Amino acid sequence: MDELVEVRRSRQASRWTLSVPWGAPAQLTAPAWMSHDEVERVLESHREWIAQERARQRPRLRLDRHRVSEADARLAVRELVRMLAEEEAPELGVAYERIEIRDQRTRWGSCSTRGTLSFNWRLVLAPFEVLDYVVVHELCHLREANHSRRFWRLVESRRPDWRVQRDWLNEHGPELLAFRPAA
Repeated sequence: MDELVEVRRSRQASRWTLSVPWGAPAQLTAPAWMSHDEVERVLESHREWIAQERARQRPRLRLDRHRVSEADARLAVRELVRMLAEEEAPELGVAYERIEIRDQRTRWGSCSTRGTLSFNWRLVLAPFEVLDYVVVHELCHLREANHSRRFWRLVESRRPDWRVQRDWLNEHGPELLAFRPAA
């Protein structure tokens, strides 16, 4: 295998899974009962796929680790999110309890049943329209706590072009989530 692959054994896994996270070694999660030879066969048969996935992971956002301060980014995103939430919540007829800014590894935002809205600090590095969509998306969860058709109709009533923003996150999100500023 040309690329380093982290193999993790799991007692809970009933089958193997293989992923190629942005900026990190490929990961194979294998059931504890899977033999070493079987693991090697899976890796060998997926070598080309791993290489293709890695080749697609070319940096396109031009983020400079030395020019971004996480502390400053957190302050900026908090202010933008607060401004958007204060404007949109009354339009949606919802109220939120508080806003939290987090270092989430897989999510852009979340909404708790208690009305806490949480957002990834890296959203400030995305285009403003993307941040705006994520805020509206989470506010809509205060009315519809799922991703039903009613939920998406509500999102669309506030942001008719939401799909463009979702597509931007699907395309560029993995690179943004992997971004780590220099210490």
